[in-house]
Parts: sequence; structure tokens; C-alpha cells
Amino acid sequence: MSQALGKSFLKSGHFATLLAAFLYFDLSFMCWVLLGPLGIQIAKALNLDPAHKGLMVATPVLAGALLRLFTGTLADHIGGKKAGIFSQIVVILGLVAAWLFGVPGFAAILGLGVVLGMAGASFAIALPMAARWYPVEHKGKAMGLAGAGNFGTVLAALFAPGLGLVFGWTNVFGMAAGVMLVVLVLFIILAKDAPEQVAKKNLSYYLRVLGMKDTYWFMLFYGVTFGGFVGLASSLPIYFHTQYGLTPVQAGYSSAACVFVGSLFRPIGGWLADRVGGINVLAVLYALACAALVTVSFGLPNSASALGTFAIAMFALGTGNGAVFQLVPVRYVKEIGVVTGVVGCAGGLGGFFLASSLGFSKQWTGSYQDGFLIFAVVSLIAFIGINIVRNEWRMSFSRGYEEGSVRI
Repeated sequence: MSQALGKSFLKSGHFATLLAAFLYFDLSFMCWVLLGPLGIQIAKALNLDPAHKGLMVATPVLAGALLRLFTGTLADHIGGKKAGIFSQIVVILGLVAAWLFGVPGFAAILGLGVVLGMAGASFAIALPMAARWYPVEHKGKAMGLAGAGNFGTVLAALFAPGLGLVFGWTNVFGMAAGVMLVVLVLFIILAKDAPEQVAKKNLSYYLRVLGMKDTYWFMLFYGVTFGGFVGLASSLPIYFHTQYGLTPVQAGYSSAACVFVGSLFRPIGGWLADRVGGINVLAVLYALACAALVTVSFGLPNSASALGTFAIAMFALGTGNGAVFQLVPVRYVKEIGVVTGVVGCAGGLGGFFLASSLGFSKQWTGSYQDGFLIFAVVSLIAFIGINIVRNEWRMSFSRGYEEGSVRI
């Protein structure tokens, strides 16, 4: 049965585009969070305090969140392939500029962070471009596999600290630009827009999406799952270094282990949601994420126990990312591009909130506890919210689909 479903999935869409979307998303996310793994070295060179460290790693997340609204709309108007090419060129030019001219101060690193935000905005291009090739019963798997490109955050944590120590952290930007250039070439060759594209719509149509109450629920739900994931991915290298005295490379490896778990389980979240329903999956995961964040907030005695607890949190958040986007294309069939941008924006805002909260918490109280506890409360609110909308969504989302074809 599972083999038949697998063959059905492979035959139902365009694998080359799915691969191109994965690679584009993967390496873009590597660039998006690059300041986190390099943060220890950058902070030392620029003499940054905890609050400024938090803002440094949070700025690309915020910029990516806001730019997702732009890239989602752009993809709907000119097609995902053209939008993806444009976005990649912007990121490559920004990395090359930082490599050639250097990053002399805090303002400059924030400016680079804004440019790297365009890499984070790849979410609103890559996922809809892949999903439009697949029928509704396979969209969760397609978006989960394309979204597994957030594995790029693992690459950044694994390699950036060591490369920065050997070659200098500014040269890492040049290396990242070279890798992105290769991905751009592959993207141009492999990617193809689906034949049935959504009709171009004016700005008022997109604004009407914000008038739908379900949009705000999705923004909350993804703000917790993806916001928690990217906020931790950006902050953990500095956290492990500050809290447990790990070297930049050790902190990078510890962070990579946690981020790997979250990245690995994103496509599994989409698959699991297709089988048992996204609502059921999310109800469990929000409770688990809340418990893990509360536990780690009390300052665990060693880095090994902290790593294990963060891995549990990342499992819940990563799986939740896939589950949320099993529900999105079912609810928003025609508006998937702009809704992906809006919901993705909320995810980035959640990441900015967590990363900056951790920095300010450390600066003002000498501890990271308040930052973790605040986000744990937001996770609890999401748990309550998914149970509030459970019955209504199951009734309304299933209209128009054959019984049993889509699990909610």
C-alpha cells in the first residue's frame, strides 16, 4: 500500500521542480541563519553585548519575515521560477559585497542581515512552486519535502564556525556566495512553473486574505512552530557558548544536532498529517514544545542535558512545521502563494521575537529564562487555539473533497 502511494506521489507531480525547490530552499536557509553560527566570532570582533548579539541574529529573521509578503506576491504575479532567480541574485550580491568590502561595525552587520532576509523569504517561493504541481492529497508531502530544505540551517551550524576560524569569518560570506551561484544555475535548469498557475490579482484581493479569521490562526500556529525553530537555530550557537563555555566549533556542532532533528522531521510532519490529520498532530506537538521550553528555561546542569531537551523541542517544532502546511493548501487553494507569504511572515516574526527576547533577557536579567518562558506561554496559547478551531475546521475544510481523501 505504501509503495503504491509512493509511486502515485512521484507520478503525480514534477520531481525536477521539487528537487530545485529543495536545493533553493536548503542553501537559502543556510545563508539566512549564517550570522548565528558566526555570531560568536562576529560578536568578539565587533565587541557586542548580549542584547546586540540577540538583535544581530534576529535581524535576518525579521527581514525574512517581512520580505515573504513581497516574494509571495511576486511569485503569484511573475511565476515562482522568475521570482526565485531574482531573489537568489539579490542574496548572492549581498554576500559578495560583505566578502569584498568587509563588515566594519554593528550597523553594517544589521544591513547584511536585511539582505540575508531575502534568503529567508525563499519560503514563499519554493513551497508554492513545488506544491502547485501536486494534487491535494499529496500537497502535504510535496510541501514537506520542499520545506525539508531548512536542513540548510544544519549546514551553517556544522561548517560556518570552523571555516570562520580557519579562513576568517568575512571569507565565509564569499564561500556561501559561491555555493549559492551553483544552486542558481541548477535552479534555472531544473525548475519549471506548473502549467495551471493562479490568476494574477490586484493588491485589494491579497488584503482580503487578511480579512479571513483563519489566516490569523495559521499565523499564530506557524509563528510558534517555525518561529521557534528558526529562533532557536539562530540563537543556540551563542547560547551554548555563553551558558556552557563551549568553543565556537563545539557550540556549532551542538546546535547542528538540534537543528538536524527539527529539519529531519519537517517532511515527516507533512506525511504524518496526511495520515492522521494536521490538527491532531499539532495538538500534541504544541504541548510537547511548551514542556521542553519550560524545562530548558531553568538552566540545565550541563550541555548534554540541554542538547537533549532542545532536540525534543526541535522535534516538536519541526514536525509542526510540516503539519501546519498540510492544512494551508487545503484551506487556501487559489490563494496559496500569498497565504504562504503571510503565514511565513508570521513564522519569521515568531523567530525574531524568540531570538531578540533571549538576547534582551540575558542583557537585563543575566539569565535566558524569561525569554524561554515567554515563548513557552505562546506555545501554550497555540495548543489552546488548535483545540478551539478543531471541530469548525474539520467541517469547513472537508467541503469539496471526497470523503477520506484529505485528513484534517
